[in-house]
Amino acid sequence: MSKQSTNQKLQFQNATGPIRIRMTNDYLFKATLQSDSFALAGLSAALLHLPPENIQRVEVTNPFILGEEYEEKNIVLDVKVCLNNNTRLDLEMQVANYHDWPERSTYYACRNFARLHRGEEYHDVKPSHQIGLLDFFPFPDHLSFYSTYRLRDDTSGRLYTDKFSIRVLELNNVSLATEEDKRYNIDKWARLYKAETWEDVKMIASEDPAIFAAANTIYKLSEDERIREQCEAREDFLRRELATRRELEELNRLKTENAQQAAEIARLRALLAEKEK
Repeated sequence: MSKQSTNQKLQFQNATGPIRIRMTNDYLFKATLQSDSFALAGLSAALLHLPPENIQRVEVTNPFILGEEYEEKNIVLDVKVCLNNNTRLDLEMQVANYHDWPERSTYYACRNFARLHRGEEYHDVKPSHQIGLLDFFPFPDHLSFYSTYRLRDDTSGRLYTDKFSIRVLELNNVSLATEEDKRYNIDKWARLYKAETWEDVKMIASEDPAIFAAANTIYKLSEDERIREQCEAREDFLRRELATRRELEELNRLKTENAQQAAEIARLRALLAEKEK
């Protein structure tokens, strides 16, 4: 282990108390995976149910400049990944629930899948998987931990293609993890992102080298003032956006109620006029 790695390890292991920046912060999520290819390979392998050694090369194809100020509406915080020069992943950490995840994830998945270079045939299209790490319940009537959705025949269940899937990791449902999920440590990754103290992180990270690397990089990044400011700015933006959405929803509710009241008044007036006749 290099001297730099040893220093980082000591800093990480000495960290105590509450975590300063939530690990579900999408800016921090992307910054971590962009900065640490070992952690990125480990997370990708877990989510695809692959042995880590199967991933020989991993690359973030849409990196951003760490710590640089950005326009809130223009920043793209999903993580586009190319594995082994063959498979595409679109990883996204999503905290706010806009009640449109099925539509959004399908749109992202199709956009990421539909990429052919000039002269390539359709059978050359690369496998593509959209994976959302969600801090909310996309389907409250059907709770799950890690779900994989593919194209299949309704009658026979025959798989249409294995080159396309949409996957959903519900961070708040770790208790529903299957034995297969646990075999690939997906439950530990979820616990990492939901951890609230560094004591919790150290306990989780000690069991998986890729998770340890991710926790180490998260700690290092969260100590960088420029990156911390961008993470905090991102959280402020999401809070304002959610507040605005709630106000609009309340306004629409009041408009609906007023319209219903106006319709009822008109109906009663019509009845009264009929009776007077």
